[in-house]
Amino acid sequence: VRWNSAKRALEARRESSFERIVLDSRPAGQVDPARAARALTDAVRELGLEALPWTENLQQLRWRVLGLRRWMPELELPDLSDAALLETLDDWLLPAFNGKTRLEALSEEELGEALKSGIDWSKRQLVDRHAPTRISVPSGMERRIEYALDDDGVSPRPPVLAVKLQELFGLADTPRIADGRVPLLLHLLSPGGKPLQVTGDLRNFWQNTYAEVKKEMKGRYPRHPWPDDPWSATATHRAKPRGT
Repeated sequence: VRWNSAKRALEARRESSFERIVLDSRPAGQVDPARAARALTDAVRELGLEALPWTENLQQLRWRVLGLRRWMPELELPDLSDAALLETLDDWLLPAFNGKTRLEALSEEELGEALKSGIDWSKRQLVDRHAPTRISVPSGMERRIEYALDDDGVSPRPPVLAVKLQELFGLADTPRIADGRVPLLLHLLSPGGKPLQVTGDLRNFWQNTYAEVKKEMKGRYPRHPWPDDPWSATATHRAKPRGT
């Protein structure tokens, strides 16, 4: 059983040879499932993890786990870096290829289950608690947190929360994750969703930058609140009713 890179599929052939010289080669018919799974796993080892059907959510799970390994090493979470996953393909990926003869036969759901097989239920709960995918903001809405790695593929970048400025009124300090150890990098947006400011220090933004932003944006977005005192204002994700 061999991997055919041109066809992106397995080829099973029955060969007769003498002193390493192939005398006869013909299709072998049915492929042994165990050998097929092994050959597909070896193909991923050759092609790299990008050959697998990663979804954004699965990649985010990897970045969340890798972030927590740095921020909260006491959780003892598994290493989901590219290098570690490639080294342990036989443990987590090989079983998922059982009964398959093409890389494309592995579904996104099956890849997800394979990846999560190395994270027991209690560890998954810790990941969800300390590196959540979403966070509640003062407006009452839940907004997505984006995780990423530096170019070294291991070190986490500051997790990003993109949120409209008006949704954070009344919040004095930058939201944090990982048991309060890691501040989110806030991408503050205009009511139209355009970038206004990037900051890891919300308190400093309110004190030193907000007044200038308000001056520039109030005329552009007159139906949205721009209070003089953002500390005590009510957060909102809505515009003011017309005529008010």
